[in-house]
Amino acid sequence: MITINWGAFGVVAAVVLAAVVLLTVFYSGGVRLLETAGTSTASRVGAYACFAVCVAAVLFGLWVIIPQFHGK
Repeated sequence: MITINWGAFGVVAAVVLAAVVLLTVFYSGGVRLLETAGTSTASRVGAYACFAVCVAAVLFGLWVIIPQFHGK
């Protein structure tokens, strides 16, 4: 019989939900800063920093999922 560890399932679901919310906030913040940047260098740097966080999160997710990246 298959048993499900509902506690671990809930932790994974909560982490995924939090990650999705944070990535959405960073991406939309980057788009907003880039749209309203005009000639402001600080806004452009902030936008690119938000996009860098999104790219880093996606690359980390790929690293976690693909076992060949772990170098074992």
